[in-house]
Amino acid sequence: MKLYDISQEVFNCNVFPGDPQPERQVQLQIANGDICNLTAFQMCAHNGTHVDAPYHFIDGGKTIDQVALERFVGYAYVAEHEGDVSAEDAMAILEKARYLDSRAAKRILVKGRATVTEEAARVFAEAGILLFGNESQTVGPEDAPMAVHLIMLGAEIVLLEGIRLGEVDEGIYILNCAPINLGGADGAPCRAILVSIEE
Repeated sequence: MKLYDISQEVFNCNVFPGDPQPERQVQLQIANGDICNLTAFQMCAHNGTHVDAPYHFIDGGKTIDQVALERFVGYAYVAEHEGDVSAEDAMAILEKARYLDSRAAKRILVKGRATVTEEAARVFAEAGILLFGNESQTVGPEDAPMAVHLIMLGAEIVLLEGIRLGEVDEGIYILNCAPINLGGADGAPCRAILVSIEE
């Protein structure tokens, strides 16, 4: 068994344009004579590696604490792709995942500089996947992410954004990207890991 940490370090993470950068606030330091080291921090729920809940783009949609944990944990398929993900690309990814392990076809992670198109988003939505993850800080075009989010979040697909798959090969893994339980929030940071299933 091998573990892959596919998360960004929070304080040096990539941030979607316009979102605030995470800030570390040192409250206590042993080196200064304090009883312990104590850190506070301030950040956006969508900084670094994070998950989107439907409420992010859909008023009245589920908040992150209302999304079933089963969506964040389970078999997943890592596919490699560069550029726009077309409807045909999405179908091919799903077909390969189903061939290798039908359980993994419910959680799709894309390695590479990939952008999900509206057509691909509809394919994933119609397939009823539980989760979609990508390396970008947003699913869909960075300058116009709304349409893709509405399609996928409207189908209650969890969006796992800002992952790092550079050391991960294509294939089947077990994913755990359970978010921090932020009541009423539109998303949350997570520590995403993959577990290899090969002996």
